[in-house]
Amino acid sequence: MKTVLKTFAAALLFGVAAIGVAKADQVKIGVAAEPYPPFTSPDASGKWVGWEIDFIDAVCAEEKLDCVITPVAWDGIIPALTTKKIDLIVSSMSITDERKKTIDFSDKYYNTLPAIIGPKDQKFGSSPDDLKGKVIGVQVSTTHAVYAKKHFTGAQEIKEYQTQDEANQDLAAGRLDAVQADSIALVEYLKSDQGKACCDLKGMVAPDDEVLGPGIGAGVRKEDTALKEKINAGIKAIRASGKYDEITKKYFDFDIYGGPSQSN
Repeated sequence: MKTVLKTFAAALLFGVAAIGVAKADQVKIGVAAEPYPPFTSPDASGKWVGWEIDFIDAVCAEEKLDCVITPVAWDGIIPALTTKKIDLIVSSMSITDERKKTIDFSDKYYNTLPAIIGPKDQKFGSSPDDLKGKVIGVQVSTTHAVYAKKHFTGAQEIKEYQTQDEANQDLAAGRLDAVQADSIALVEYLKSDQGKACCDLKGMVAPDDEVLGPGIGAGVRKEDTALKEKINAGIKAIRASGKYDEITKKYFDFDIYGGPSQSN
């Protein structure tokens, strides 16, 4: 009887340990709770899809992590990470020194230029002189907001929005003269019916590595070094295997890994 009890107890302990490991390996992936095509968007059924979703799914599969997409308001996404409501930010977040005061980052996993768009019937460029006296829309808590405030000091107003979609809508409605955001996201918007009707690309902004950083990384808590190492190993592995390029070709006909700066 004692032997049976010991065996049962050992099995029970093993089962608890196994559950603990499974839970430890589950990673809540924080994405901004708004459409940000072609990187992250909910489809008609509510499932999150896009380049970044495919990318992190591949990394998680490589590292045998049970990853769960967890939408969070963009302006609260870092607090959600630090308070452990999520475990990783995969939401086109730029690696910057300011953010690194609070959180850590994985290695870069993509990198693109910021751009300016504006009404088709207005001819101007993307330099500070071109944007003097204009009302410029940016998403709150992004490097674009920081960049615009630093470089476009001659603007009439730098107007901040909770989501990029809101800024785009105000531009289309004539309440803004220009919008700054990631070039890929803006080009995607210009392909939409509304974007094609209202706006065009005015140009790329001048580089500023101090503000824009070296690229996009996955945000991780400073103490979660093991998770950071797994994500970095996964990024390296899918780039070496060709999986990264395979995913990228589904969405883009150009390389998004290299290049100057950045996104959010």
